[in-house]
Amino acid sequence: MLDLLALQKELLLRHIRPGGTCADFTMGNGHDTLFLSRAVGEGGRVYAFDVQPAALESTAALLKREGAPENVRLICDSHHHAAAYIREPLCVGMFNLGWLPGSDRTVTTRRETTLPALQTAIDLLAPDGALLMAIYPGHEEGRLEGEAVCEALSALDRRRFCCSKLQLVNSPTSPYFFLVEKAK
Repeated sequence: MLDLLALQKELLLRHIRPGGTCADFTMGNGHDTLFLSRAVGEGGRVYAFDVQPAALESTAALLKREGAPENVRLICDSHHHAAAYIREPLCVGMFNLGWLPGSDRTVTTRRETTLPALQTAIDLLAPDGALLMAIYPGHEEGRLEGEAVCEALSALDRRRFCCSKLQLVNSPTSPYFFLVEKAK
């Protein structure tokens, strides 16, 4: 059966360059941050955002425990403020929307901040770069957020961006993802 997490990483590895810059726009417990840190290596840089201090603590502990390269900047701020921190082009950006696993489910990503964060990520994307957005439609805000992201991506110029959606059609409330690839 299809493993969506493995597929996401495989698709992103095509765009990650050693020494490149990446962003984890929703660090959560840090698994995507760790993946990006290892993929860009010692010479690379990863910016990781979350509004919850618990996410930064959990991510810092994971990075230390796993012996990750010291190339990550953990930022306790909303992903829609990313332009205030990131000045160089991104080879890859990741969004894992929803809530911090194991925490208060009322604290969730919202369209009001996700859409500006998505626009910032698109603006920062280097040629041949990619963004991945995991959507969780099993709750109302997640469903609405996914619809809003789809609408925003549908408006992008096809000559500059290829936007794909991967969803299990026989499981409509399961997570799905968008892949945005910028032309070379």
